[in-house]
Amino acid sequence: MSDSRSGAADQAGGGPADGAGGHAAGAGSKLSDRFFDAAIGLLQQVRDQDAPEIAAAGALLADTVADGGRLFAFGAGHSSLAAQDVVYRAGGLALMNLLTVPGVVGVDVMPATLGSALERVDGLATVVLETSPLRAGDVLFVISLSGRNALPVEMAMSARARGVKVIGVTSVAYATETGSRHSSGTYLKDHCDIVLDSRIPVGDAELTHDGIEAPFAPASTVVTSALLQSVLATAAGALAERGIEPPLLRSGNVDGGHEWNRRVMAEYRDRIFYQR
Repeated sequence: MSDSRSGAADQAGGGPADGAGGHAAGAGSKLSDRFFDAAIGLLQQVRDQDAPEIAAAGALLADTVADGGRLFAFGAGHSSLAAQDVVYRAGGLALMNLLTVPGVVGVDVMPATLGSALERVDGLATVVLETSPLRAGDVLFVISLSGRNALPVEMAMSARARGVKVIGVTSVAYATETGSRHSSGTYLKDHCDIVLDSRIPVGDAELTHDGIEAPFAPASTVVTSALLQSVLATAAGALAERGIEPPLLRSGNVDGGHEWNRRVMAEYRDRIFYQR
């Protein structure tokens, strides 16, 4: 492991010596160990260093639920994976809705490179928000690892202009090591009420290895999903402390799960958009 990618593994007990040279027996398993060490190290960093922001984001979600607001999540490309993971999710808040932009959610669009190109189109986010159900008092997670492209920057800017609270989930390192692709020269982090820093190194690849030319093994999905789930858990606890039953979904694969979910969805049907 080399460059900035070594830090997370070193903190977790791994390091450059693990699998060094790539000639020892079991090099593949050593690489898997190094990836786990790197991912665990990053998770430890965000747990310890992002704790105030996680608490603030959880409190904001609890306030929004208690005040009748709605919750949305948006991410483009692979950042959409974390957004999708908190929508209609067993153990998750039923009020989490996915804000979609055609062509940029996942890699199902053909060619897949079109999604990356659309992230750089000025004006697209504003058009999407004008036709979306978001309104003042809602909360929107905007998830973008680099936070440099026009779409997430404009999404945050335009949402806040409409009175929506924005929680950005991004790697702040990109703002110091890359250039902005938005006409303002700003980044996602500059247009959020709360910023959750995933602390992913620029390039999103945790490992290097002799004989492999490119760095590999991204950890952004693991860390970003953990950040979001930690915020939702915090929000559920905050609601319970106020005497409000958190609107949580149960697994449909346990007895009574469907009945529970039908009750929750009926109670909050005016704030759930994925069942319409």
